[in-house]
Amino acid sequence: MSFISRVALGAALALAVTASAQAAITPVPVGQPLARFDKLQPATHRYLRYRQMGDTITPLDVWTREIRIEPDKAGVKRLHIVQHWDGSTPGVVKKLDSWFELGTFRPFAHERRVTGKDGQTKIEGFDFKPDRIVGLKDMEGNTTAAYDMASPQPAFNFETDMEFLQALPLAKGYEASVVFHHPGGEAPAAYVFKVTGSEVLTSSAGGKVDCWVVTTDYNHPEMKPTTFWLAKDSQVVIKNVAIAPDGSTWVKTLLW
Repeated sequence: MSFISRVALGAALALAVTASAQAAITPVPVGQPLARFDKLQPATHRYLRYRQMGDTITPLDVWTREIRIEPDKAGVKRLHIVQHWDGSTPGVVKKLDSWFELGTFRPFAHERRVTGKDGQTKIEGFDFKPDRIVGLKDMEGNTTAAYDMASPQPAFNFETDMEFLQALPLAKGYEASVVFHHPGGEAPAAYVFKVTGSEVLTSSAGGKVDCWVVTTDYNHPEMKPTTFWLAKDSQVVIKNVAIAPDGSTWVKTLLW
């Protein structure tokens, strides 16, 4: 084989490997039935969230996430996720209330209420439409009633990413591309979540959980990726770790 032929063959193989790697990423469009939506059973999960810098650990809050399957105001059965954040600072509370289509996780409405130390509550409400996310016009006290964010592709609700991951067909080598939007935040974008392996987590009491390890760089490849550990049986998130630019470690860990 001539040198030119070897070069051509090498280039072709490189393109094939690149195309194969790109093809390995599975897009997850809004409205498509999720393979493991049945993992989302009614349940309440509580997480301790803390920041660690060296040997110093600072507790931030306890985060309660409740999964419900119940009728909405129109009597249609929906997925309903209610979150309650109790801050380490007395009086600081965040409440989130979100509705979704059963089977697909397609978001409908999202409400956020944050009460500060001064006792004042900020109210925000959002309506997820096929081509945009807008403020809920009829929600009393909604400070984001005029919000209007274009969404060229329908987006999932980023504030319920932990439950969303629970419904994906996690397996060795699985990679998913998901369009998320944080209500009230930046424009919707596609994020890649990768199953990078598996690990058995051991609690301080000796309990063991076999987990999938999932990572994402949140479209910031210059930063260390955020890591999720999800139990292989229930696919519930057991732990989440992120490294901040200042070197501190931010942890969410399931209270069990």
